[in-house]
Amino acid sequence: MFRTRLSDFSSKYRFEFRRNKHILPEDVKKRLPEEVREKFANGPGLEDFLSNSEVSWEDYEGKLKREKGESERLRLPPWLKTNIPTGNNFTRIRDELRKLNLHTVCEEARCPNIGECWGGGQHGTATATIMLLGDTCTRGCRFCSVKTARLPPPPDPNEPLNTASAIASWGLDYVVLTSVDRDDLPDGGSLHFAETVREIKRQNSNILVECLVPDFRGDGSAVKTIVDSGLDVFAHNIETVELLTPYVRDRRAHYRQSLKVLESAKEKNLNLLTKSSIMLGLGETDEQIQQTLNDLHTAGVDCITLGQYMQPTKRHLKVVEYVTPAKFKHWEEVGNSMGFLYTASGPLVRSSYKAGEFFISSILKKRKAKVE
Repeated sequence: MFRTRLSDFSSKYRFEFRRNKHILPEDVKKRLPEEVREKFANGPGLEDFLSNSEVSWEDYEGKLKREKGESERLRLPPWLKTNIPTGNNFTRIRDELRKLNLHTVCEEARCPNIGECWGGGQHGTATATIMLLGDTCTRGCRFCSVKTARLPPPPDPNEPLNTASAIASWGLDYVVLTSVDRDDLPDGGSLHFAETVREIKRQNSNILVECLVPDFRGDGSAVKTIVDSGLDVFAHNIETVELLTPYVRDRRAHYRQSLKVLESAKEKNLNLLTKSSIMLGLGETDEQIQQTLNDLHTAGVDCITLGQYMQPTKRHLKVVEYVTPAKFKHWEEVGNSMGFLYTASGPLVRSSYKAGEFFISSILKKRKAKVE
């Protein structure tokens, strides 16, 4: 049978689709009861697990929230089902990644928006999120499924050039560079980030670059290295509300430290767009979400995204609540009314979100045109 599972890592939020073959030997089939054989013959097909625009979320009667003390996992609601990625551009980018040994959050986290982003989508702005500094993190956040180690392999010195060359050849308009946490490196990997940005801009200055960075342990010099690299958007995810931060994130990640990183980036360059993201569905209250938005606004953050937390594996935090599309729409309206430059809020929205990047790229291009 087919199984679908959606879950999340900041970026780290996760999507997995896999097929379990159910072709049985004929002699085994004959021994099965007739009704069972009929189920095998007429079992669910691929279309049963893909998004259906005719299904209204208001009609869903399944349980959306676990009460205190309950341990069972919630069933995935219909609005979180998505389409399988296809298309020539998607296939081309995927194949190039293999050749150059490059990692993307899009694949590592099994993002449900990968087909739209790599393929160009309705706006025709093709985007991708490249994960620098390897695929092994020095931290162990309880929402994230990326593998961890105290001492990951050293960064690939050819990665900045390979990344820039690949991006230039793909014809991308907007690229997001992110990474695992590298607490084992003195600068947290900030120079590696900066070298990659400069190489991308050297090969094609028209490509817009967003850096979704770690907190660098709050090191202001590392933040300055990123800000001075020539990037267009500085992003760092707050991930969750303050009360849940010690429970959700690694003990070395602090809510106020993340706010300081975002504030510091803006102080170092007032014209730099800053961005952050919040996961919903971990047990936070409306009041806590509002306070987080207030804190991000005070820190000078320009753009925010809010999306549904997905449980990567049984070892990770369970989803406490599947937030409805109507509630996400509410937070979008709240964000816009507060004066954020852009608010992307929806069940499948991720920190690197296609529609948001299209909007941000439009702003940046207008600013550039005014300067020229």
